[in-house]
Amino acid sequence: MIKYTLQCNDGHVFEDWFASSSKFDELSANHELSCPQCGSTEITKTIMAPNVASAPAAAPAPSCAAAGGCSNMGCPAMQG
Repeated sequence: MIKYTLQCNDGHVFEDWFASSSKFDELSANHELSCPQCGSTEITKTIMAPNVASAPAAAPAPSCAAAGGCSNMGCPAMQG
């Protein structure tokens, strides 16, 4: 599946999902796509930024030791 940001000839922008890029091309060529706002069948793809997954952020270090101590022996602040 691929998601495209689309625009009709009246300037309405919307998103839709397609099985493949060739399926979008086929539907567009046959005027089988329509704008959900105005019904126009003159639909084009807009410029899209790639969806790049980033690495998850590291969890912040516990701050319980700085706040008066910690009684949890498993706490990393107690390990040092």
